[in-house]
Amino acid sequence: MDTVAVIFGGRSAEHDVSIVTAISSIIKPLELTRRYKVEAVYISKDGAWYWGEELKHISLFSTGKITDYIRKTNPVSVQLDGGMTLIKSSGIAGRKTARKIDLVFPSMHGTYGEDGALMGLLDLAGIPYVGCGVSASAVAMNKLLSKQIVSACGMPTTKYLSLTKNELEQNPAQAVKSVIGTLKFPLFIKPVHLGSSIGITKAENESELRNGLEVAAHYDDTVIVEEAVTNLIEVTLPVMGNDQPVAALLEKPLTKSEDFFDFDTKYLGQGKGGKKTSTGKRGSQGYSEVPAKLPKDLYARAESMGLSVYKALGCSGIARVDMLIDAKTEKIYFNEVNPLPGSLYAHNWRAAGYSNVDLVEKLIVYAKERYMQRKSLATSFNTNFLQQF
Repeated sequence: MDTVAVIFGGRSAEHDVSIVTAISSIIKPLELTRRYKVEAVYISKDGAWYWGEELKHISLFSTGKITDYIRKTNPVSVQLDGGMTLIKSSGIAGRKTARKIDLVFPSMHGTYGEDGALMGLLDLAGIPYVGCGVSASAVAMNKLLSKQIVSACGMPTTKYLSLTKNELEQNPAQAVKSVIGTLKFPLFIKPVHLGSSIGITKAENESELRNGLEVAAHYDDTVIVEEAVTNLIEVTLPVMGNDQPVAALLEKPLTKSEDFFDFDTKYLGQGKGGKKTSTGKRGSQGYSEVPAKLPKDLYARAESMGLSVYKALGCSGIARVDMLIDAKTEKIYFNEVNPLPGSLYAHNWRAAGYSNVDLVEKLIVYAKERYMQRKSLATSFNTNFLQQF
C-alpha cells in the first residue's frame, strides 16, 4: 500500500482555497479507494509544516481551532533521503515518529506551491508527485510568460501590457499614461503570479485603472493589464494526462454580462448577491453550463485550442485552460492556465464520466508514469575533469 502525502496550505493568498481542495477533493476520495495510506501535511501561513490525522477534518480550519492546534503541536521535519520522510517529535522523552512517503499529491494553490516551488523540492528529493512539473508550473502560473509562449505558438491572446511594481512605485503617472496610450477601456488588471482571481479588478476609466494597479501591485511584483473581449463568452477546459492528454467538458460559467470572476464571485457568492441566477451545474465557480452550449464547430475549436495550450506549456498530470470567445466573430483567445484547478474541477470530470475516486486514482497513475519517464533519463556524466585539480 503506497503512502501518499497530501500537502496543502502554504504561504499564499490562496491558502484557504488550498485547504478545501485538499480535504474535500483529494484526501476523502483517496481514502475511499482503501488502496493508499493518506497522510495530511499542512503548511501554515508562516511556512511551518504539520502532519497529523486531525488535519484531515475541515472543521479544524472552519472553526479557527487550527490556531490552537499549531500552538500546541510541534512542526514536522522533512528528511530528504533519496526520497521523503516525515519526522514528528512527540515531545515525550524525545520520542519520534517517522513516515516514509511514496508519492506526493500537492494541493498548493498560488505562490510557494503551485508556481513550481514545491515541485522543485520534490524533484530534488526524487519522489513522484501529481501534476505539472517545475517549468510548466512556473510558466502556467505566470500570466505574462504563458501568453508570450502561447502567442509564439500561433494562438491568439488579448492585447496586453505588463508593468513591474518598481515602475508603478517610481512613476505611477507614466505607468497609467503608457496603459491608456496602448490599450482601450474596459481593462482587466491582474497580479501576474496569482490564481483564484485574487487581486483582479476591472477598470472602465482612468480612476479605476489607478486603483486596480495599486491593488494588483499589493499582491505581486509584476502586473498585467489586458483589454476586455467584446461580446464575451468565457469558457474553461479541464485537461489531464501526460504525452497524450484528454479533455473533460468545455465549461461556461453562468454570470451576468456585467460581472467578472473576482474571488467573491468564485467562492463566496456563487454569482453576485450569493444567489443562483441561472440554471446549470454547481461547481467551484458557482453555476456553469457543463458542457457549454456552443455551436458544434466553435466547441470543437475551443477544445482543440485548450489541448494545444496544455501541450505548448509542457503541462502534465492536470491543469485547466481558460479561454475567452467573442460571440460575434467567434474568435477564441487564450486567457490563462491553472496548473492545479481548485477542487481539481471534480464537478466537471464527474460530468465527463470520472468519479472523484476515478479522478484521483488516474492522477496518481499519471504521476508514476511521469516519474518513471524522468527516472530513465541520464543524470550523471563521467569525465576526467576533477583529476586536473
